[in-house]
Amino acid sequence: MPRARKIHRFIASGAVLCLAAFSVPAQPLATAEVPWRSPSLTAGTTGTGDSPVLLAQAQLKETTPVGQAPESQSRPPEVAPIFEQPGVLTAPGRYVLEPSLQYGYSSSNRIALVGYTVIPALLIGLVDVREVKRNTTSAALAARFGVTRRLELDWRVPYVYRSDATVSRDVSNPSSGESVFSSDGGGLGDVEIGARYQLNAGGADKAFYVGSLRFKSHTGKDPFEVVTNCITACTGNAAGSGLPIDLPTGSGFNSLQLGVTMLYPSDPAVFFGGISYTHNFLRTNISRKVLNNQEEYIGEILPGAVVGFNFGMGLALNEKSSFSLGYDHSSVGRTEVNGVALPDSVRTQLATLLLGYSYRMTNRTSLNVSVGAGLTRDTPDVSLTVRLPMTF
Repeated sequence: MPRARKIHRFIASGAVLCLAAFSVPAQPLATAEVPWRSPSLTAGTTGTGDSPVLLAQAQLKETTPVGQAPESQSRPPEVAPIFEQPGVLTAPGRYVLEPSLQYGYSSSNRIALVGYTVIPALLIGLVDVREVKRNTTSAALAARFGVTRRLELDWRVPYVYRSDATVSRDVSNPSSGESVFSSDGGGLGDVEIGARYQLNAGGADKAFYVGSLRFKSHTGKDPFEVVTNCITACTGNAAGSGLPIDLPTGSGFNSLQLGVTMLYPSDPAVFFGGISYTHNFLRTNISRKVLNNQEEYIGEILPGAVVGFNFGMGLALNEKSSFSLGYDHSSVGRTEVNGVALPDSVRTQLATLLLGYSYRMTNRTSLNVSVGAGLTRDTPDVSLTVRLPMTF
């Protein structure tokens, strides 16, 4: 009997040791770090030092982390921003300060013909050739605040500096030389406020939809406040160049923009796009300043509405950096003066090809750089934007 009792005790202790060796502890699943494994290993194989227990811990930690909410499944993925509005909403209770600096350069050639033709190859009159070079620098401070998991408020205050150089020459007169007209201007730009709301829950292989509403004021110096180089009036008066002496820093009109942005995660890329409609509000009793402290009465002006769309793709290079490639297009309608569309006003198409790069410097600070190339004559030739969003 004593000998049989010892055998039973030996067998029981051996079973306990086996269970302890092959069971998965509860605490390491939530806190233990998984050793590095070579990415070349395929599923079902292990590297040196990888046990089935560690592989089970790694799989469980990657799929269902303990004590951490699956935030990435209900929030849009983060991509390198290349458009004006970001794609990711600010977390509730936090705010983001984003200083930015943007530079744009554009050049255009304009030929004005004033005269009549005897035969198609002969012009009698004036041929005015102008080359315009424009530099625009904008420094802005934007702030975003997360109200809830789906609602975000934001505002943006810019400071704008512009400089234009216009080179003109009367080619019909061989003795006349080129004349250069330069002007610049700087000051507060148009302040913007807006709100963004996530419309659906989204998820893996499901699109996220974010609606936006943005109001742009005309706090900047508008084109009707600066002095235009005209003697008494610019309309029907050939005296003067008709160019502003001091450049404006704002558009001169209030506008309201309504848009929807879509983000579709498809590992390892994120596809995004959006559509928007901008309505410009009518201004009445507008007068333009000319030389000798005189004013030219214009009346009421209604700029054309703007319909825009964009699309692109973002790709993460590693856990800290990503890049994006996209296309932005805006169609600007005709401008009306006193209820009648201007004869020389046509619908304008603005198209830009954009390339962006983002690098996460710290857990709260990122560096975003984007470059845009104009694809139409009315679009700036090149634009460079640097953003530094900081989360608090």
